[in-house]
Parts: sequence; structure tokens; C-alpha cells
Amino acid sequence: MATQQVQEKADSAQEKVKEGARQAQSRAREQIDQRSTQAGEQVSATAQALRSTSEQLREQGQDAQARAADRVAQHADRLGGYLSDSDADRLLRDAEDFGRRKPVAVIAAGVAVGFAASRFLKASSRNRYEGPDGDRYPGPDGARYQRPGEARYEPPTDPLDAGPAVPPVG
Repeated sequence: MATQQVQEKADSAQEKVKEGARQAQSRAREQIDQRSTQAGEQVSATAQALRSTSEQLREQGQDAQARAADRVAQHADRLGGYLSDSDADRLLRDAEDFGRRKPVAVIAAGVAVGFAASRFLKASSRNRYEGPDGDRYPGPDGARYQRPGEARYEPPTDPLDAGPAVPPVG
């Protein structure tokens, strides 16, 4: 009898976990759909701006640059339409297919993203520990911390310790 109650509670808990996972998956799909539609609209707007730029370039007699802008606008328009029309399942399926066809490109993109993220984190950590004048924030003992090997000029506090005297010229 007690075993049966434990099993029923375990089944109930498992069902609640599955339902929560389904809801989370549904919310994620909705978010991806909304974001991809927004991105598609932005890319399409950029394509329209490129077409306007192309027309201005033609008016200025710069046909080669105008043709290049038109080509970029065509690609951007196709990408914008794809993003606007695609749902989360299609985007995921296409990303998986691309990864299977061109794994080296996916690895290279991952390395590039990782490198960019590391540079961002390094820059943000350096800024976090510097004061407004470039000084390091004081530590708990009041001392200013510097990077190893970093020299800092401290002006003398006693004017008589200003350094070696320079003989008058003349």
C-alpha cells in the first residue's frame, strides 16, 4: 500500500516536470518566433536603406558601388524574408543542417564568438577595478593594487626629495 502511494506521488511529480518542460519549450518557441520576425523586419528595413543608397550612388555616377549595394540589398532582403517567415522549428532544423554540411564553419564561428566574449570580459573586468582617474580601487587594507610589473609615478611629498639638483647652465 505504501509503495503504491510512493509510486503515485513519483508519477505525479514526473508528470508535473514534463508539463513544466513543455511550457518552457512553448515559451522558448514563441520568443524565437517573435525575435526572428523582429530581426527579419530590421534586416528588410536595412535592405530598403541600401536600395536608397544605391539610387543616390547612381545619381552621383558611381555605378559600380551602386551595383554592389544592390547585391547586398538583395541578400539582405532574402535573409529578412527568411527570418520573418520561419518559425523556431525551421530555424533550428536549418541550423542543424548547416552544421552537418559545414562543421568547420560552425567551429570557426564558435572560436570567433569565444574570442570576442573573452576580449569583452577582459575589458569589462579591467574597467571594473579601475577608478575614474585610472587608479586601482583601494583594497581592504587601504593599499592601492596595481597589476604585476606596473610602475606608478608617485610625486615626492617632501620638496627637498624632488630628485638630483640640476646645476645652473651658464
